[in-house]
Amino acid sequence: MRVNCVGAIIFDASNRLLLIKRGHPPGMGLWSIPGGRLEPGETDAAGVRREVLEETGLHVEVGRLAGTVDRPGPGGVTYVIRDYLARVTAGVPEAGDDAADVRWCGMDELVRLPLSEGLLESLTDWGVLPSGVSRRRPPGLS
Repeated sequence: MRVNCVGAIIFDASNRLLLIKRGHPPGMGLWSIPGGRLEPGETDAAGVRREVLEETGLHVEVGRLAGTVDRPGPGGVTYVIRDYLARVTAGVPEAGDDAADVRWCGMDELVRLPLSEGLLESLTDWGVLPSGVSRRRPPGLS
């Protein structure tokens, strides 16, 4: 079964990426961009706005599609994740819904955090990270 999901790639004025710490499976305890499953009949843009608001308390304007990935899930499910660039229009970041924490992350910190599988590689491949960010992690980090 394929499950449609969306995510939001959001930077602040200092080029810090908005990350949430997953509070529930899949990926519990890992840092990722805000996002989740689409509800029946929901458009991608509406899903991005809803997920970001639920997980971070922020209102966003949804931009262009950055890229799409397929990720395996439990019980043979495949999550089809479409990640969009987005811009904050209102609110103050505060963890909510299934997010255990929320933070703005500098690019130097990005490679040191336990991230969702493939996140750094996808963001790098899609060319959405500020220049100088490498997909390689320092030795000893997975």
